Amino acid sequence: MNWDIIAENLGFYAQGAKLTVILTVVSLAISFVVAMPLALGRNSHNAFLRNAIALYTLVFRGTPLLVQLFLIYYGLAQFDLVRESLLWPWLSSALVCVILTFVLNTTAYTTEIFAGSLRHLPVGEIEAARAYGMSPFTRARRILLPAMLTRSLTLYGNETVMMLHATSLASTVTLLEVTGVARNIALNHYIMFEPYVTAAAIYLVLTLVLVLLFQFAQHRWAGYLQARL
Repeated sequence: MNWDIIAENLGFYAQGAKLTVILTVVSLAISFVVAMPLALGRNSHNAFLRNAIALYTLVFRGTPLLVQLFLIYYGLAQFDLVRESLLWPWLSSALVCVILTFVLNTTAYTTEIFAGSLRHLPVGEIEAARAYGMSPFTRARRILLPAMLTRSLTLYGNETVMMLHATSLASTVTLLEVTGVARNIALNHYIMFEPYVTAAAIYLVLTLVLVLLFQFAQHRWAGYLQARL
């Protein structure tokens, strides 16, 4: 065992963990904001809007995240229109491409999670809001969105954990998050077990933090939904 090498590189692991957290938090924050109106649109009476959102979620849930990352990072560079556009300074950045890919992917899953929660809302709550004279915006703000979020906490918690683990794919496009650091140490020192065990331990700790946060949120805001046997 060569744990001395791991000890010498703990600073790199700390930097990798910081990037992992940044990728996870930024991707989830943006997708959360985008997914809420998309979830409402997914259940809209407007067939065109509903089907357009369904097509988007199907594409990004039906193809591997790694393929999506390669298409955005490597594929877009093949088009002259993209390289000559004002967006190219951003799209030529690995960090921006990774975040863009993660946002598009996790938004698709989050939209379906939120939309599914909306479909399971008791009809009586919505009818009561209409009878009370609430406008569509007020109904969404006071009834639909709060109920949607509390009912989707468990599934959304799973999605955040999956997003955290998916950040390991960022190492395939040169970003040195936790997995990228482990791979560099393995290649430079010709050891495999210790670097990846250390990376796994870091992911486990970060996952535990997320699980505890969502357990607290469920107890605090969705406790009334828990079945009692």
